[in-house]
Amino acid sequence: MNIHNFRELKIWQKSRFLAKDLHPIILTFPKYEIYGMMSQMQRASVSLACNIAEGSGRVSTKEFQHY
Repeated sequence: MNIHNFRELKIWQKSRFLAKDLHPIILTFPKYEIYGMMSQMQRASVSLACNIAEGSGRVSTKEFQHY
C-alpha cells in the first residue's frame, strides 16, 4: 500500500495559500457577485487542496497523479 504525504507537496501548500489569500480579494467584488463568481471562486480554491488530500489516500502513484 502506497500512501502519499500530501502535506509535503508544494502544490498542496500553495493551494492552501490560494484559498486563504483569495478571501480578501473576493471581498472587494461587487455585492451582486456574492452568489455568483465569489461563491464559485471560494469553492474552487478549497476544492484544490481537498482533492489533493483525498488523492493521497489512493493506493498507486498512477491513481494519485490522476486524482
